[in-house]
Amino acid sequence: MKRLLTLLVVFCCSQMFVAAEKPNVVLVMVDDLGYLDLGCYGHPSLKTPVLDKLAAGGVRFTDFHSGATVCTPSRMALMTGAYPTRLGWTQGVAGYLMGTHDGMSGKALTMAEIFKSEGYATGMSGKWHIGDQPDTDPNAQGFDSHYGLMMSNNQTKELLRDGKVIENPFENRLLTEQFTTEAIRFVRKNKDRPFFLYLAHTAPHFPVEPHPDWKGKSSFGKYGDVVEEIDFRLGQLFKELEKFGLTKKTIVVFCSDNGPNPGQQADCLPYRGEKWSALEGGTRVPCIISWPDHLPAGKTYPGLSSAMDLLPTLSDACGIDWRKKSTGVPKIDGMSLWQSIHGKAKHPRKELLLWHGKDADPQSIRVGDWKLFFDRRHALQGSGTKRRTKEQAEKIAVYEQGLKKDQPNPPFLFNVAKDPGETVDLSEKFPEKVTALQKRATTLMQQIKDDGILPLSGPKRK
Repeated sequence: MKRLLTLLVVFCCSQMFVAAEKPNVVLVMVDDLGYLDLGCYGHPSLKTPVLDKLAAGGVRFTDFHSGATVCTPSRMALMTGAYPTRLGWTQGVAGYLMGTHDGMSGKALTMAEIFKSEGYATGMSGKWHIGDQPDTDPNAQGFDSHYGLMMSNNQTKELLRDGKVIENPFENRLLTEQFTTEAIRFVRKNKDRPFFLYLAHTAPHFPVEPHPDWKGKSSFGKYGDVVEEIDFRLGQLFKELEKFGLTKKTIVVFCSDNGPNPGQQADCLPYRGEKWSALEGGTRVPCIISWPDHLPAGKTYPGLSSAMDLLPTLSDACGIDWRKKSTGVPKIDGMSLWQSIHGKAKHPRKELLLWHGKDADPQSIRVGDWKLFFDRRHALQGSGTKRRTKEQAEKIAVYEQGLKKDQPNPPFLFNVAKDPGETVDLSEKFPEKVTALQKRATTLMQQIKDDGILPLSGPKRK
């Protein structure tokens, strides 16, 4: 009996040691940040020393894509690792082209639920925008605590804590500071146990209103003021991790939910397009992952990647078998990049379906460096297609002149490695490539339908 008790004590202690060794995760998502809008991505004016340092000490992705080109489906993809169409999404965002109270089904497995099931404290600070009902809010989707907004900062004036309104109206210009303060509070509370923190800033989403202490500080207008404040606030959070000796025990991820909003003073060069388009400027966003002593420092990762890949990648990094957690509905489309980041395996993702945000069917597919628009209208006109340089505009003018109105148009084929602005059509030169990509997209969409689609949840859908 004494030996049995000893073994039990040893086992319990070993389990406690394993739990203590689990890395923390801080997942930061900002809103409508352009690909170029950080110093480490080449912006000539914006000063982002904190994120530049994060990139210098970690991995900077150069072909990373948001889960969708607009808020709600992008966040669905991030949280579940699945194409948002698997979750019943067809167009728009909650409150625009979707019902105000529409949200992601509570049956969907989220990243927060995966980490919570492994003993992690789970907290969220910031914008949710994938459901505001009792069965779709953050607390119902795996988060122990939530402080923030249920929708975008232009759609609501209510700031909530765990479903209860605590400010109405909130001050938009103070939100970045408030979300950071809450994130720091969460770290302090859970510093002695593994935690998963999702910090989802509303900035630099419109309306762009700088904090009083940051107004006029940047050389890039109000947009620059807001972006540089985000960088500073992240520095405050990272100092808190350092204070408690958690820097080397914490994986930090930074990304944006989609490209810049039309009309916003943002930059996504050399890419064309913006939010609400399947062009590279609408979907390709900054992404940095850092974990000192565990990830290579200063590495540039060029592989085609998606926000959907973060769920399996972070799970693998933390020793969690995400495949066993999944029920299969929705099927997880994300692929773990953990081994390939270390150079121990080939990059796994070869293809990616892309939507512009206003249609249930995808408008484009990437396969390696090749990109096909099934109808060239989606690369030339409509929301999100007007962000272009003068040179890009001149190159695509001939294609715009040949567009047919109100009827299908021929495909557009680009090689984005050689033509990042998506200005030179190669469909006539490589017709076999067009056929292959069309066929692959059709196959993928049929597989999604065959796998089963979770319907959206909302008061009118029950």
